[in-house]
Amino acid sequence: MTIYTRTGDSGATSLFGGKRLPKDDLRVTAYGTVDELNSFLGQAAASTPAEMAEWRERLIATQSDCFTIGAILATPKTGQSKPQHIPELSEERVTVLEGWIDDLDSELAPLEAFVLPGGTGAAAALHVARGVCRRAERYAVALARQEPIEPVIVRYLNRLSDFLFTLARAANARQGVADTEWHPRS
Repeated sequence: MTIYTRTGDSGATSLFGGKRLPKDDLRVTAYGTVDELNSFLGQAAASTPAEMAEWRERLIATQSDCFTIGAILATPKTGQSKPQHIPELSEERVTVLEGWIDDLDSELAPLEAFVLPGGTGAAAALHVARGVCRRAERYAVALARQEPIEPVIVRYLNRLSDFLFTLARAANARQGVADTEWHPRS
């Protein structure tokens, strides 16, 4: 089987269930941005130092969640029951992210200023993933204004960006690199 189908050459793509949409449709943009986020999460996981192996595993778990989100977003609600092959994203996953944030936050100095993205290679990769996550969240919010989507998706993406920010700070701290605070120029 070949990877290319040529069915998208005209600028349209198929959703789960067979419905075709233009590739620039908001729904396609939303799940496409989640796919992009997933790639950046993979890069961040690969950049995470050995002493943060537990957090690398957690990033990989979030990648699985992102595939779930993408599948949900690629399956428009039709009033019928959800297809059985589409997994669910449970509220528990949001709670798990909150626990991870709390664990990391307990080892970090309190924030007293905005932090510029950067520091170690791992922290920089995590900040990039955080920025893409925020964009995915904005597209999910925009899509939710047009048609129903699972509300847990927006909550998850919001919490995931908080987790990525906190993990970036922890990556810097664990490698002895101070966060660079933002000090506005006058």
